Amino acid sequence: MEAKEKQPVARQIAITAILLAVCIASQFFKNLSVYITGPIVNLCLILATMTAGLFWGIALSVITPVTAFLITGNPMMAAVPAVIPLIMLGNAVLVVMVHYLFRPAISGGKPLVSVRAVIIAVLSCLAKGCFMGLTISLWLLPAFLPEKMQPKLPVFQMTFSVTQFVTAVIGFVYFHIVWMPVSKIIEGNGSSKEAD
Repeated sequence: MEAKEKQPVARQIAITAILLAVCIASQFFKNLSVYITGPIVNLCLILATMTAGLFWGIALSVITPVTAFLITGNPMMAAVPAVIPLIMLGNAVLVVMVHYLFRPAISGGKPLVSVRAVIIAVLSCLAKGCFMGLTISLWLLPAFLPEKMQPKLPVFQMTFSVTQFVTAVIGFVYFHIVWMPVSKIIEGNGSSKEAD
C-alpha cells in the first residue's frame, strides 16, 4: 500500500486513536512482562506510520511513553524522568526508519517479505535499540540513577538496549502477520468512501 498522506486528517486521527487504544490496553500488562507490551507498542508504531503517515507515527511515539508511565507508575522513570523523552526519541528513530526506508521497500507492489525489506526491518530495530542503549543505558542511568536503585542498574540497562531491539523485532514479525488484512481493510474503506 502506498503512502497515506492523501487521506483525510479525520481518518488519520481515527487510525492513530485506535492504535493508541491498543497500546494503552497492552500497557496494563507491562508489569507482567515487557515482552507482552513492547512488541504490541512497536507494532502500533509501525502500523501508524504505514497507514496514517510519519506525523502520526511520531505522535504515537511521544504519547505512548507517557501513558506507560501513568499506567504502570514505574519507580525508575519517576526517579529519572529524563528517561521518558529519550524513550520518545527512540520510538521516533524506529518510526523515521520505517517511513523513509521500510515503507518504500514494500510499496508499489514489492513483496512484503524480501531480503531488502528484512534487512531494513532489522536495521530499524537495531537503530532504536542502539539509540536507547547509548543514551539511556550507557549515559543517563549510570549518571542519574539514585543510589538505592543502583543494584538494579544491569537489569535497567538490558531493558533499554537489547530488550528494545528484541521487542522491536517481534513487533515487525507481528506487522508481517497483520499487514495484509489491515491494508485491505484500509484500502476497502477508502474505496467505499470514494464511491459515496
